[in-house]
Formats: sequence, C-alpha cells, structure tokens
Amino acid sequence: MKSIEIEYLGGPQVEQLKLTAAEILSAVEQGLVAAGKGETVIEPRMHLTPDPQFDGHFNVLRGYVAPLEYAGVKIVGDFYNNYKQDLPSEMALLNLFCPRTGKPKAVIDAAGLTDMRTGAVTALGAKWLAPEQPRVLGHIGARGTAYWNVYLLDHLFDFDEIRVHSRREQSRNAFAQKLSQDLNKKVIATENWQDCLEAADIMVEASRLPEPTPLFKTQWVKPGSLVIPYGTMSSLPLDFVDQIDKFVMDDLGQMRAGHLGALRPHIDAGKISEQSFYAEIGEIVAGLKPGRESSDETILFWHRGLATSDIALGAYMLKKARDLGLVQNLVYK
Repeated sequence: MKSIEIEYLGGPQVEQLKLTAAEILSAVEQGLVAAGKGETVIEPRMHLTPDPQFDGHFNVLRGYVAPLEYAGVKIVGDFYNNYKQDLPSEMALLNLFCPRTGKPKAVIDAAGLTDMRTGAVTALGAKWLAPEQPRVLGHIGARGTAYWNVYLLDHLFDFDEIRVHSRREQSRNAFAQKLSQDLNKKVIATENWQDCLEAADIMVEASRLPEPTPLFKTQWVKPGSLVIPYGTMSSLPLDFVDQIDKFVMDDLGQMRAGHLGALRPHIDAGKISEQSFYAEIGEIVAGLKPGRESSDETILFWHRGLATSDIALGAYMLKKARDLGLVQNLVYK
C-alpha cells in the first residue's frame, strides 16, 4: 500500500498564520451556513472525566462538513486549575479525515483554534441577535475563549464601554490591560459580577466555576438585551429563563448531551425544552429564519461549541498554511 502523508500544523505554525478577525469570522460563518442548510452532520459532544480529583474533563466533538469535504474529531481538555501549573485551561487536537474513505488528512494544534472559533460563534450570534447598535458589553471570564469573544465582538460593534470580570484580580486586570492595548480603547475590570453585567446590551458569561453557582442575577438583564451564557458549570438561577423571549442554540442536539453546560439545570427542571427552542444559529445565518425581530426582544443564545466550526476554521487554516509554506507532513504509513 502506498504511503499516506498527514498534514500537520503545530502551535507555532498556527500563530504564524496571523489570522485576522475577518478571516476567522468568514471561515466559521461558512460552517454555520452549511449547518443551517443541512449540509453537515453534528454529533453531540461527549465527555470523559478521568478522575474527579483532577479538576477537569475532556470534551470530544465529532462532525462532518460536506462543502469542505472533511469529517473531523476534536479532543479538548478542560482543566480549570491549569493556571496553577502555568498551563492553558484548554489544550486540544483537531483530526481531519476524508469522509469517503476514512483516510487521515490532517492534525492541527487546536488550542488557539478552539478559542478563535468559540469567539467567532459568540460574535456571529450577536451579529444576528444583538440589539441594534449595542454600546455596552459585559463579559465574565478572562481565560481561554474570553479574549476572542471580546475581540471579535468589538470588531463587529466597536463598543463605547467594555467591562470584564473574573474571580482572580490578577487575571481580570491583566485581561483588561491586554484588551485595552489590542483594541486601543479603555476596558474596565470590575470587582464583581453585577458591575460587569448589569444593564449591558450584550452579556457574555464564560466563567470557570468549579460547581454550579447561581451568580448571574435575573434582575441585571434589561429588556431587549442579548445574553450568551456558556460556562461549563451553570451560573444561572432557575428563574433566569422566565424573562427570555427567544431561545437560540448552536445545535439542538446539544440540549440532550451530557450533564454539563450553562442551561443543563434548566433543561433537567423542565424550564426549557425543545418546544421552547426557537432556532439553531445556522438556520438564522443561512437566512432560513429571522434573528432579532424587535428592539424589545430579550434573547438567550446558548452555544456549547460545534465540531463543524472546528472543521471549518481548521480547513481555512490548512489552506492558508499551504499558501504560506507552513504545513509539515507526517508519514502515516
């Protein structure tokens, strides 16, 4: 049998790509449109917890994007105490395959990719669901995907005010400082959740709680705002969804997957269901359903991360890396 070569992109090569905000958003949007048109297969994520005392777990995401001719599997570790060992909270590998033969095609360091594609889905959700001309962003969380959430949202909306908060003062101050430098505007590091979120036009919750804790208060959400919660452990009280006019997800199957996620307690308690679900974000991006329809709609967008977004961004990374001569080849057999 002839030898098979696998394209490989390590972390240094991914950094050398220097992807722009426009490139990231365009690549991920392509994957969302394909999902909305039914041109993808998305399997709900699976979890592996090696040992509860390790304070973390693995997520396994699986999908297929027909227009890109790739199937893919991403394995990402989510270990929230990694900062104590000077390691990222999330580290990952994306494996791409030929969907017709199963032939391995590529392996990509997906730590940065995961952060980028998550931030892109946050921003693209806001593109269709946020109030017109949102001026204030409140963001909980300062690690991992948080940077690209804020960076890509500001790329779309150019906020007048950005507030950030995380439980460690050193972390939130450093995060605000980096964003201030990169966005060339003031970013406020708040001392608590309320000062960060209350009355913001867009509210993003990407916390790293060790266990479900209802810290995100219902009364902070003003009518007509967009709320995007996706912390692994829920920060939302059970009555949080009572004020929501429209509930959008990245993929309906994620409602049935696993015991983790911001809205899992609400699903288990019957507060939200597939009947209260409005649309998948791909249907809206593809133009099959309207997004925001009035200024007073309060919208909840819950995304847990799509393998198809990983595949779409990974495919774009590979193409650009080939053009720049950055791809390494590994011999499979």
